[in-house]
Amino acid sequence: MDTDEVERRIESEIPDAEADVTLPRVPDEDHEDAHFAAVVISPAFEGKTLVEQHQMVYDALGEAMTTDIHALEMKTYTPAEYDGNSA
Repeated sequence: MDTDEVERRIESEIPDAEADVTLPRVPDEDHEDAHFAAVVISPAFEGKTLVEQHQMVYDALGEAMTTDIHALEMKTYTPAEYDGNSA
């Protein structure tokens, strides 16, 4: 699985989500360590706890979290929170 596929899955499952997925470290070709980092912005996170927001991302990725993704670092924001962080 590549970063574009992870982004596509998140954006297709979470309403109005924008996802930016990167590889936080160089992949180890000798191991199947698929480490990803994601920043996800969606109004669907409004009123949700951080745990609930992260669960939404895990749910969007479904079975890939146990088969294709070894680790996922993530930061989740509502649009207002993200705008506040970028100021």
